[in-house]
Amino acid sequence: MMALMNPDTAAERRRLETMNARDLARHQLQRLNELLDQILPHNRFYAAKLAGIRRPLKSLDELSDWPFTYKDDLLESPEADNLAANRTWPLERYARFHQTSGTHGRPLVVLDTLDDWQWWLGCWQYVLDAAEITAADRVLMAFSFGPFVGFWSAYDAIAARGCMLIPTGGVATLGRLEMARASRATAICCTPSYALHMAEVAAEHAIDTASLGVRRVIVAGEPGGSVPAVRAAIERAWGAKVLDHCGASEIGPWGYGDLAGIGVRVIESEFLAELLSVATGTPAIEGELAELVLTTLGRSGSPVFRYRTGDVVRPTWHGEGPNRFMRLDGGILGRTDDMLVVRGVNVFPSSIEQIVRSFPEVVEFRAIVSKQTQLDQLEVEIEDRLNEPQRVADELRLRLGLTVEVRCVPLGSLPRFEGKGRRFIDRR
Repeated sequence: MMALMNPDTAAERRRLETMNARDLARHQLQRLNELLDQILPHNRFYAAKLAGIRRPLKSLDELSDWPFTYKDDLLESPEADNLAANRTWPLERYARFHQTSGTHGRPLVVLDTLDDWQWWLGCWQYVLDAAEITAADRVLMAFSFGPFVGFWSAYDAIAARGCMLIPTGGVATLGRLEMARASRATAICCTPSYALHMAEVAAEHAIDTASLGVRRVIVAGEPGGSVPAVRAAIERAWGAKVLDHCGASEIGPWGYGDLAGIGVRVIESEFLAELLSVATGTPAIEGELAELVLTTLGRSGSPVFRYRTGDVVRPTWHGEGPNRFMRLDGGILGRTDDMLVVRGVNVFPSSIEQIVRSFPEVVEFRAIVSKQTQLDQLEVEIEDRLNEPQRVADELRLRLGLTVEVRCVPLGSLPRFEGKGRRFIDRR
């Protein structure tokens, strides 16, 4: 069986990042045709979905004739076991089990073969390169070791790089801070929410996180790593630089940020990206708000083709510098399925978070959407050390162009999150 390419050396990753558009397209077309040859007709899900397509593809333009894949499609497994429907091989070929929350509360189980897992680790090496992680680093993994993919692939990728790993599954936040101090951790992997929560707990116990020696905080799971105010708050608290990362169980680790916080790069050697205009649904132009659509090029056991991620981004095809991979300015800006229309104004949760987090005295917040007289109404609750909600309401009105009710709640009363934060409550 043909082995799929794994970009496992820094020199090979730099070569791929610096490819011109024509050579990159040729590389992607070859990878896509090789993957199709490997999985068809074994993958019954895509054998049916892609019935009638001509192979091999002569151009990437032919992809526009293929149907999209949605998350709901993956839930339509013939077995009542919640396994994603796009599996290629019999179960005995798979070695990794991960579970995502799924649509409508139904969990989605995503499986990977050993080869696929090596592909995950190869993609993660781009993230670690961007974060400037070396074998001399000591990396504290501040996440629970449950069935969600979380930082599992990061854990194995960091181990492959030769770093010291400090696992903290099941350890309380204060214990994790002590482990960071005792191990002299130089990097932390966690969600943006949890990075802020750790700093909050540290302050309550007179621990100066900025003096612990952490130089990098790698975040994922939420847009916060590319939200300037959130990013600045984490960097200020830890005295470290933040590196954002994007991925999903059903897709893979598809993107990595930069230490300047400009945006997120799509790993185009391993993923084919399409952009659909949020306004029209047609192919987007550079700089336009668009939904990201991804095709995996190196995951044979659980491939996805033209997967509608629901992530709203602003693409730049030709950014400055030697890296030629597509840049998404500002990272993930929001979701097509959680965009709010409040009195005619389109509002993304990440926009609210950017504004609220710009006030350093606001410890935590929650936004609640409700329906009143057929219109979406937005209310924001804040834990504010100054107890002055009006200044936050004024800034929301100035920046969003609408009036938002902001009210203070007692310090420590809002929920904290180790995993993905759930700060937006929909009561419509």
